Amino acid sequence: MPKLFIDNREVEVDKGATILDAAGKLGIEIPTMCFLKDYKPSTSCMVCVVKIDGLAALVPACGTVVKDGMRVESNSEEVLQARKAALELLLSDHLGDCLGPCQVICPANMNIPLMIRQIAAGKFQDAIATVKKDIALPAVLGRICPKPCEKGCRRAVFDEAVSICLLKRYVADLDLQSSNPYSPSCKPTQDKRVAVVGAGPAGLAAAYYLQQAGFCCTVFDEQEQPGGMLRYGVSQQDLPRDVLDKEIALIEKLDVKFQSKTRIGDTLLMDDLRRDFDAVFVATGQLKPDDAESMGIEASPNGITVNGKTYQTNLTGVFAGGDAVHKRRLTVRAVADGKEAAVSISQYLSGSSVTGTVKEFNTHIGKLRDGEIDIFLTCADKAERTSPAKLGLDQNPPLAGSGKDGGFTDRQARKEATRCLHCDCRKTDTCKLRQYAQDYEAKPTRYKSQRRLFVQKAQHPNVIYEPGKCIDCGLCIQTAAAAGEELGLTFVGRGFDVRVAVPFDRSMAQALKHSADQCVNACPTGALAFRIEL
Repeated sequence: MPKLFIDNREVEVDKGATILDAAGKLGIEIPTMCFLKDYKPSTSCMVCVVKIDGLAALVPACGTVVKDGMRVESNSEEVLQARKAALELLLSDHLGDCLGPCQVICPANMNIPLMIRQIAAGKFQDAIATVKKDIALPAVLGRICPKPCEKGCRRAVFDEAVSICLLKRYVADLDLQSSNPYSPSCKPTQDKRVAVVGAGPAGLAAAYYLQQAGFCCTVFDEQEQPGGMLRYGVSQQDLPRDVLDKEIALIEKLDVKFQSKTRIGDTLLMDDLRRDFDAVFVATGQLKPDDAESMGIEASPNGITVNGKTYQTNLTGVFAGGDAVHKRRLTVRAVADGKEAAVSISQYLSGSSVTGTVKEFNTHIGKLRDGEIDIFLTCADKAERTSPAKLGLDQNPPLAGSGKDGGFTDRQARKEATRCLHCDCRKTDTCKLRQYAQDYEAKPTRYKSQRRLFVQKAQHPNVIYEPGKCIDCGLCIQTAAAAGEELGLTFVGRGFDVRVAVPFDRSMAQALKHSADQCVNACPTGALAFRIEL
């Protein structure tokens, strides 16, 4: 039995074993994309490369058989950079959006496509959980948000954007009117306390997410009631107060404490807060003259000076966000500030490095070419945009307390949701290319290549095939053959134009009669994916 060293650790393996087998025996993780256990390795992606002493070139771990006495490096800088380059080469030929354009443009980075699919499927409880993962006040924002997400909606190229904001408002209203509104689970209470200065959108959001993380929050505000500019700067016609009160009540239900008529720098000093609390988040809204000076915080004419990624101020343990940091901006941006600041504050209180929210890796198609919108539309309802103003006599009335414009009925919401083009990848969370690109900090635009046309094969009842996401690993070909498919899949073309396809120009439904699920699970990217996956 041959012995070898990987990263100076000795291991003995069976004759014929590969370096990847040996690494697995040691618990050393080597990334793989074109490899699947018990399948013939294609050694095509080169993401699993390692360095062998005495060889000038790096070798793929999945297909290199162990020799006695080998010394292997799996984690050197040379190896890591080579893997990164391999990923960037794969990405240069990759065509697809990891995240939907609507989600990318949303300041809160809410998973809008997932919410829409959940509404279309009638899974309203799942939909509100999706919304509240990123937006603490969805019923409020569903009424006053200027809808930047809809400006990014690809559907507008065909007719009009999906009514994202009204769909968000719909599930939020439905939830508020239920007998048991959604309440997130909270981690066990930790012995750490946070003072939130300001009960506006940023402060409320920060308290909402910090309380879920197990940190006890007290929200201080100079006004008699919480809400900040939502209560004292927005008309009741645009934002009914019962809607605001109900959403604040759900935050209070998490055991967030509120202390009104308390102005920091007047009835309470910043030094007091820093002494009595483990962290402070300043979300006072636009600063009044001398506010920053009274708190001892550095500020510019635009607001409090913070680290743009972590929201940290010059004072240790003091963070700031919302309009206290920048001149008046979108309410959804203030809510996003609160959520993101909560991440940094949680890191600080846990003794971790304060790095802020991790930016999700994303690739995007960009501007569509002629005819490509029609391909997206094959899986969507081509009906025109639904409007609450078009209520018929046979339809349900709008939801109670929905404000001056009304809201969607159940039927209207589900109908509007079917207009979504599903621009986001169907395997966002399981795509290995995305996962490794994030891990290795690969840049999707490092290597330039000519963008091919977007193609989507949707003939199969359960599976979608997007050739632009295929890395030509051949795992689906092997899977279909192993399952005994009569037609199966094959490689077509030559050189850089080689692609996985169905032989004889037949349909995917004919090719994968028995093994569609196995092929989807074997595919390392979103090239083969289930048509609907919630």
